[in-house]
Amino acid sequence: MYLGNVKIISLGGVRENGKNIYAVDADGEIFVLDFGLKYPENEMLGIDVVVPDFTYLEENIDRIAGVFLTHGHADAIGALPYFLHKGYNIPIFGSKLTISLVKNNIIDTKMKNKYNFNVIDENSEIDFEKVTISFFKTTHTIPDSLGIVLNTSEGKIVYTGDFKFDFSQTGPYETNLNRLARIGEENVVALLSDSSNAESMLSYNTDQEVTSYINETFKYHPGRIIAASVASNIVRIQQIINAAEYSNRKLAISGRDLEKIVRTAMKLKYLKLSEGLLIPLKDLKNYPDDQLVILETGKMGEPMKSLQRMAIGRYKNVRIRPGDLIMITTSPSYAMETAMAKTKDLIYRAGGEVKTLNDDINATGHASRHDLQMLIKLIHPKYLVPIQGEYRQLAAHQEIAEEAGISSKNVFISDIGDVLEIKKGAMHQAKSVPAGDVMIDGIGVGDIGSIVLRDRKMLSEDGVFVSTVTIDRRNRKIISTPKIVAKGFVYNKTNQELLNDSKEIIKKSVLEYLQKDDFDWSEIKQDVRDDLSKFLFDQTKRHPVILPVIMEVNQNKSNRQ
Repeated sequence: MYLGNVKIISLGGVRENGKNIYAVDADGEIFVLDFGLKYPENEMLGIDVVVPDFTYLEENIDRIAGVFLTHGHADAIGALPYFLHKGYNIPIFGSKLTISLVKNNIIDTKMKNKYNFNVIDENSEIDFEKVTISFFKTTHTIPDSLGIVLNTSEGKIVYTGDFKFDFSQTGPYETNLNRLARIGEENVVALLSDSSNAESMLSYNTDQEVTSYINETFKYHPGRIIAASVASNIVRIQQIINAAEYSNRKLAISGRDLEKIVRTAMKLKYLKLSEGLLIPLKDLKNYPDDQLVILETGKMGEPMKSLQRMAIGRYKNVRIRPGDLIMITTSPSYAMETAMAKTKDLIYRAGGEVKTLNDDINATGHASRHDLQMLIKLIHPKYLVPIQGEYRQLAAHQEIAEEAGISSKNVFISDIGDVLEIKKGAMHQAKSVPAGDVMIDGIGVGDIGSIVLRDRKMLSEDGVFVSTVTIDRRNRKIISTPKIVAKGFVYNKTNQELLNDSKEIIKKSVLEYLQKDDFDWSEIKQDVRDDLSKFLFDQTKRHPVILPVIMEVNQNKSNRQ
């Protein structure tokens, strides 16, 4: 029988960047907070994106009351289409822009209008059987961002999503401080708060200051400008649009993700473009360089690879040339720092100049130390659960909370799959649930595991070695000399002796196996693989992926034919 206590479950978003998804199991119902993905780290070769393990949600699908989304970035909504594609039709709640962006990403477009989408705003209040859900406006790099409040039998649980305090913001970007203060006057038992920027000791520039900086950069550069941004950073895109107009330039948009998001934001009146500002990419040649801005995001909203292709001349319509200013207005994650350095190098080789926004301005969409402490003072939570960050960021958030008066015993740094149980006003750690990463490669969901990634890593580092041999099993002999194909392993023309010796190793291994009384195809291949692997490592200190191909022919039968 269900006991009625409340549990907070981190299914992602802790001790990692991205993939935010949390579940509150309260009084028999499950409320899912965000449903994000993350982009792969460098060693995840060939992986497109990483989504959460859905096991816990699938096992409890009948108890899920709804999914509640804070904003429209991939780290908050990106995994939802993969879950819905499995056939689940659960209620989904989000702001007008957030729901529109989720619909853009739906895999099965025929189902786009058949899912149970519900548009809410900061004034919405939803009553479930024993829990009431309400919302509050937050400031982030995308409009219509909301925090979530769950009023449970144990008190209120507040989930911030991505947020910061920027008092220069108005309209759809403005935080409702009065609402936060009212929430703090009541019994807030737990605060789940953004930790992404908790390490930084610097105060950030307001978006008005960022706007002035971009305007001046655009106005005084004498040549063409290529501005790179994350597609879903609506506030940055608006700043680039405004700067193009301010400097009397035409704007061309490159990137399918960006075009889709811009169309959606314009339709909902969250982006404003003056008539005549936008031109097609194919018309770039009709304007002088000092009258052009190209806005680029790239595949999945990430501009780095697109900029690299522009630099080496492999990008349709746009090629970086001397005099171009490439302004990178996105802050790369730690996993992308190597790609950022490579991108800058290629741009300079092509004759372009690189300016990174964060070189001169501290621009971020996440709360500073001061913001985090201010939120704690407004909310007065009994317990703090730092979320949305790697361990060091969560630990930094704990230090910030202690400075603000929260005891270290009341701060819980969770791992993925951890369950925090609240019972009679006290929080403690309970038994964990299944959780982790599911890798997406093309249309494959979860069919790539550690073994496949290991093989890909070996292929990328030491290449592949394919050996083909034909045998006559009845007469226990080899029909023809083994053939070898080596790719990415050694240069064949200068390593003939190694390849010839390898053929002898294959022949010896196969002949020895053929003398056995029993025969098993997997065993003979494994024998060849083991012998070759030892020999090749002794000779080269490399571990290529070895693929033995054993074929059989019956000579007696062939002669009769």
